[in-house]
Amino acid sequence: MSAFEWLEGTRLALWVGESLWGYPLLLSLHIIGLAIVAGIFLMLDLLILGLAGGVKYATFRDLFPLAWSGLALNAVSGLALFSSQAATFIVSVPFLVKIACIAAGVVLAVLLRRRLQVLVDRRDGAGAAAPRLLAVLSLFAWIGAIIAGRLIAYF
Repeated sequence: MSAFEWLEGTRLALWVGESLWGYPLLLSLHIIGLAIVAGIFLMLDLLILGLAGGVKYATFRDLFPLAWSGLALNAVSGLALFSSQAATFIVSVPFLVKIACIAAGVVLAVLLRRRLQVLVDRRDGAGAAAPRLLAVLSLFAWIGAIIAGRLIAYF
């Protein structure tokens, strides 16, 4: 028995897979976390690319703790959802692409946060180049994670 098959037999996995409310509740929490983390980072990316005017870079500095909370909610709910079908998901190409995109999105978020701090320290970007390449890569990472996550159900 593999570790993933063992995981599917845990009380948590059985509750998620067999209870009336487990899967829908966790999936709802997962979507809320997604809306928070992806929403904040996608808006930051659009701001950096000049497509979301009227918002200051400093605003996003205050939103990073909320974004990380959304990511934590996604991690917890995602692990619980994963547990119910671990052996299937671990070989699912869309699932693996989703995880890779999330990992890239998190790394890019950390890099963007560092660059954002430099911009804020320079009075909201005066004289500093916005990290446009990082923003484009971040957009692709978060959108890729969302699309791959939806494709899991179909492959």
